[in-house]
Amino acid sequence: MISEEWKPKLFTLLKDGINQKQLKRDISSGVLVGIIALPLAIAFAIASGVSPDKGIITAIIAGFIISFLGGSRVQIGGPTGAFIVIVSSIISRYGFNGLLISTFMAGIILIFMGILKMGSLLKYIPQTLITGFTTAIAVIIFTTQIKDFLGLTVTSVPDKFISKWIFYVQNLNNINLWSIFIGILTIVIIIILPRLTKKLPAAFAALIITTIIAKFGDLPVDTIFSKFGNLSFSVPRPVLFTLDFQTVKTLLAPAVTIALLGSLESLLSAVVADGMIGGRHRSNIELIAQGAANMLVPLFGGIPATGAIARTAANVNNGGRTPIAGIVHAVTLFLIYLVAMPIVKYIPMASLSGILILVAWNMSDMKEFVNIIKINIYEAMVLLTTFVLTLITDLTIAIPIGFVLSTILFMKRMSDSIELTPLLTINKENGEIFSQEIGAFSKEILIFDINGPMFFGSVHHLLSVRNQIHTDHKFLILRFRYVPIVDASGLKKLESVLKDFQKRNIPVVFSGVNNKLRKKFSTSSLLDDDLVFEDIHEALAYAENELKA
Repeated sequence: MISEEWKPKLFTLLKDGINQKQLKRDISSGVLVGIIALPLAIAFAIASGVSPDKGIITAIIAGFIISFLGGSRVQIGGPTGAFIVIVSSIISRYGFNGLLISTFMAGIILIFMGILKMGSLLKYIPQTLITGFTTAIAVIIFTTQIKDFLGLTVTSVPDKFISKWIFYVQNLNNINLWSIFIGILTIVIIIILPRLTKKLPAAFAALIITTIIAKFGDLPVDTIFSKFGNLSFSVPRPVLFTLDFQTVKTLLAPAVTIALLGSLESLLSAVVADGMIGGRHRSNIELIAQGAANMLVPLFGGIPATGAIARTAANVNNGGRTPIAGIVHAVTLFLIYLVAMPIVKYIPMASLSGILILVAWNMSDMKEFVNIIKINIYEAMVLLTTFVLTLITDLTIAIPIGFVLSTILFMKRMSDSIELTPLLTINKENGEIFSQEIGAFSKEILIFDINGPMFFGSVHHLLSVRNQIHTDHKFLILRFRYVPIVDASGLKKLESVLKDFQKRNIPVVFSGVNNKLRKKFSTSSLLDDDLVFEDIHEALAYAENELKA
């Protein structure tokens, strides 16, 4: 029997029963979210360097599969802004066919991640790293939209971030004021409309209004038609591609990047949704659903998909509480695709730019970005390194380097957290040492209280034990009650310390060692079990007796 952990949320909810009132809310929310998703799917596709229909197809197929097989009650899947940079980079380097194969491979990786229960491990990705590359992606998305927002009629724009801005500055004399007007009007409508009414999707309304103005005002602005020609409904035929060793080797890096970013964004979206509805998603089956979606989407010419935070939040805010809403959202998009494609061609490119500029602003958590810089210099280094590398290189380089820097930072913090201090003592007139915790004991005994993990980054602290031992010390007790782990480097350094004290004829015993460490000490033949005691009082009594003997 399959455990609940591996069951899609939809199956569990259908088994338990969905009441009619909630079903109506889910259908209503799904229709609304489908309308909201349309302009975003088109905008993300165009910004990624593919035709608008690719974005809609992705939203339909991935949206359906993620809701049908996923582990979240309310997750809405589809193309997202975070993938714009990756998709455009892969297309420029490997072509559109390379993108399809990379996405398919990423789907396989995501499924294996789910099977291996890696969903719970992704929560250990540092927030600093996420903020760094997310903010950089937002800046890149904003940068890519400047051409259409300004209405520049140039055929090509440099690929590199800095070169783009130099190019824009050099072409400011070619801007189209009507395009800027349409772009600004789009942004204003999206910002103002929600304050007036919550019933109309702001981005969809902005798209309709600006399209009508541009069409009937005969404004000289670029449209989807001028860039892509006529658009009409057509059932996409499956795209067949072959996988060989060389192809897999070449495209493995971009596939891993798609899988990693997709898993992070989808699970982050699911966590945010859990907080909004008081639920709990199933992370591993969610990864498997994301994988299945990304395996199927490229077969129909689609682009990478993941859980979309903004659309998921819109689903929750409009009453969606079951995956039915996500399925209805996909069906709604399909119906729009059936009838509205000939109309879509009149949408001004500046309108889509306005939408994406706001998407970029919402993606960039500038408050969190600034706070990290203010709080800690080391975290600021990780943040800025990830941010800058994402801007000037790409995520396949920025994420691994950022992750390595985050790991080094973590190890430094763990190393700094370890404390090796002599037990707080007070000299007495009789020459004995007195501790507030354990009472009086001989001044010939040195007790070290060790606090923190002993791993390769922190074992150098053990040197302080050697430095603080004096000629009048005849016995050493190492108190391990607050030492959770000792790795191979820690064992090696401990062995070195024990040999050093053995040469000085100073016995060493341990107290408070947990069972796992005690077993590790025994297995490694570091010391005899007779020299490891349950608590400090037993170790101290043993030391006192040995000194009297």
